[in-house]
Amino acid sequence: MNHTSQAFLTSPSGGHPANYERIKEEYEVAEMGGPHGSTSVRTTVINMPREVAVPDHVVWSLFNTLFFNFCCLGFIAYAYSVKSRDRKMVGDVTGAQAYASTAKCLNISALVLSIFTVVITIIVVVSFAVSASRPYT
Repeated sequence: MNHTSQAFLTSPSGGHPANYERIKEEYEVAEMGGPHGSTSVRTTVINMPREVAVPDHVVWSLFNTLFFNFCCLGFIAYAYSVKSRDRKMVGDVTGAQAYASTAKCLNISALVLSIFTVVITIIVVVSFAVSASRPYT
């Protein structure tokens, strides 16, 4: 086997490269506020827009449109949900929240009225079945 030795050059900074010392010094200057007589430290501020989660209720509206579409309230709720999603994609958070709130109210109304209609229908059918099974006296 051929072993070759490599010579490592050591810098006067204790084994760290010169670039490391320069970065460390800049960090300490920025952290401490800088020594007297040094140049001012420049800072950069980046404004990150916060993500606002606006629920658009599209899935709930689609479910109500397909299964609990009482007086077309589910379909209207779906239309408002799509409008809410469009407003959210454009960046209009206030408009998206307004359309989402309307869609939520319409979804709740469609769901409650449809369930109420189903329960009343079941009660009427069962009462007619019970009254039909009784013998007339």
